[in-house]
Amino acid sequence: MKTLLILRHAKSSWDNMYLSDFERPLSKRGKDDAPRMGEVLRREELVPDLIISSAAKRAVATAQLAARACEYENEITFTRDFYHADPDSYIEVLSEVDDEVASVMVVGHNPGIEELVEQISGVWERMPTAALAQIQLPIERWGDLTFDTSGELITVWRPKELAA
Repeated sequence: MKTLLILRHAKSSWDNMYLSDFERPLSKRGKDDAPRMGEVLRREELVPDLIISSAAKRAVATAQLAARACEYENEITFTRDFYHADPDSYIEVLSEVDDEVASVMVVGHNPGIEELVEQISGVWERMPTAALAQIQLPIERWGDLTFDTSGELITVWRPKELAA
């Protein structure tokens, strides 16, 4: 069994309208929510073995803040493949992960994040900014992950639903 954690980037700032979408940073709320989700990972004993994140500025910051809060000790992998990605793009990247890795957290963007959760679990879940989903996958090797893999959605955490 493998564990897939799916994290949507935290709330981004629209203060500078001259920045490209790719370059938008986190807002104050995003900077607060990202580490809160990392604390969830630590508290639930779900610190991933590997984090793969979109290379967009807001996703990078989300991944870094969550990683620091959950005491993740490995390098974070950043990829442009997760920017405007559909579920196929996530599955393609995940299928290349080393089989020694038991749990992976991906950090990306909507609508691809919601579509990925639904594609792999068969359950549609609202994934607002900084939402985190946990899916148990019935595979022993990441290379066995396909578009048809049917995982079990364990839970979804949303920042606004967490106790302050």
